[in-house]
Amino acid sequence: MKAVTVTESTRLDPSATPPSELVPMRHSGRALAALVILVAAASLGYSAMTNDNFEWPVVWEYLFHPEIMQGLGTTLILTGVSMTLGIILGIVLAACRMSENRVLSTLSGAYLWFFRGTPLLVQLIFWFNLSALYPRLSLSVPFGGPEIAGAATNGVLNLWAVAIIGLTLNESAYMAEIVRGGLLSVPRHQSEAATALGMNRWLTFHRVILPQALRVIVPPTGNQVIGMLKHSSLVSIIALSDLLYSAQLIYSQNFRTIPLLVVISIWYLVCTTVLSYAQSHIERHYGRGVHVGVQRPGGLAKLRSLGSRLSQRSQSNDNPNPA
Repeated sequence: MKAVTVTESTRLDPSATPPSELVPMRHSGRALAALVILVAAASLGYSAMTNDNFEWPVVWEYLFHPEIMQGLGTTLILTGVSMTLGIILGIVLAACRMSENRVLSTLSGAYLWFFRGTPLLVQLIFWFNLSALYPRLSLSVPFGGPEIAGAATNGVLNLWAVAIIGLTLNESAYMAEIVRGGLLSVPRHQSEAATALGMNRWLTFHRVILPQALRVIVPPTGNQVIGMLKHSSLVSIIALSDLLYSAQLIYSQNFRTIPLLVVISIWYLVCTTVLSYAQSHIERHYGRGVHVGVQRPGGLAKLRSLGSRLSQRSQSNDNPNPA
């Protein structure tokens, strides 16, 4: 019997039959757990679809109701405006937090301490009732000087202003820490090397620091956007017609509470799915060239790999190597 040797030609030839093949370990426990989970999920889904108490015809009737769609538009506008302003203010706060000026750093830290330490719902109610503390908002000379310009508080802070101010100030406190963490994740020698190459501070930040920091900033920012979409439902406490409040107005008249809650849950799931899909694409864009560990092949990749192995085996059987 001849010994089997692996030559350079057999290593380069993909159709050559390898002398041995690694057999993956079998995990019977994982397969059993997956089967139990699938059966439980299928049973739960079947129970929900066949339960008449969900009133699915009512759900489909109100899914595209004009009031529901108007509330959805309000929710999306609140999310977009508040998140944009929160990111901008968060960048400013992060810069102040990292500043060597002790006054700016201390004031920024106090801001973060307050808005991250109190509930968002309490903050919204506080801004809604600000006229009880200050009936008139005015710009005047400090320490009791004459008024330059002013207006009644209730005239300035309408429902939209209260919602946007409350959501923005709360979100900016979290975004400040996200931005600061991303900037601190870039090693100091990166900026030192850029300075040695003759780059100024703006060019160093734009070309060296920011692209690397965005890899750390983008994932939690995407989570904050999704969280903002859901936290915007708290504005229903001040009677702003968002998605939740619109559903509340409808089921307070027809008493179809569960179907209307299912309707708004469907729309929240649709919006979060779209945002998650966009977040994954943005993360892949800023994560190019970074090794993130071994990724398992998807279903199509597994099918292609199986097909290539079967074709190689059939070719080797048709053209056997002489012993």
